[in-house]
Amino acid sequence: MRRALAALLATLALAGCSADTGSQAGGGGQAVGFTVGDGTVTIVPADQRQPAPELEGPSLADASTSISSAQFEGKILVVNVWGSWCAPCRHEAPELVEADAQLGDDVQFLGLNTRDLSEAPAQAFVRNFGIEYPNIFDPDGALLLGFGQLPPKAIPSTLVIDAQGRVAARVIGEVDATTLVQIVGDVR
Repeated sequence: MRRALAALLATLALAGCSADTGSQAGGGGQAVGFTVGDGTVTIVPADQRQPAPELEGPSLADASTSISSAQFEGKILVVNVWGSWCAPCRHEAPELVEADAQLGDDVQFLGLNTRDLSEAPAQAFVRNFGIEYPNIFDPDGALLLGFGQLPPKAIPSTLVIDAQGRVAARVIGEVDATTLVQIVGDVR
């Protein structure tokens, strides 16, 4: 019975996270309340940027280790909000890996895994796509609540936090490597 329920929830989650822009995602509590974005980019002028909340939680790689965005103070931080259940997240993952490689050591990427009910599917996602940057496991999505000015309400979403720790840009939906590299260049 438990396996059948888990399979049903996974199927519903995958069906809810589709390429239709503006559609309501749903399924088993994993993606409820999230929409799929259309790739809209918002860049906040430097004089209007608000401080980003500190993101802190267990490492997806090792739950006994905590990751904090404060560890990357002074660097541009690219935060990608994703779920292993999300088809657009799987499509965008290679683009994020490419952008991370292009931007090098002066920009830090940080994944924020949300709404995965266990770590195993998220860990498989990271392995399958060769994601080497750190990821925080946030199964209940609590860390998303801190983003008041530019909340990442769609999955996937990508936020760019400037070197002063302020939210500088947001992409709602998938982003490709070229666009993300350009956004980081605009934020510098």
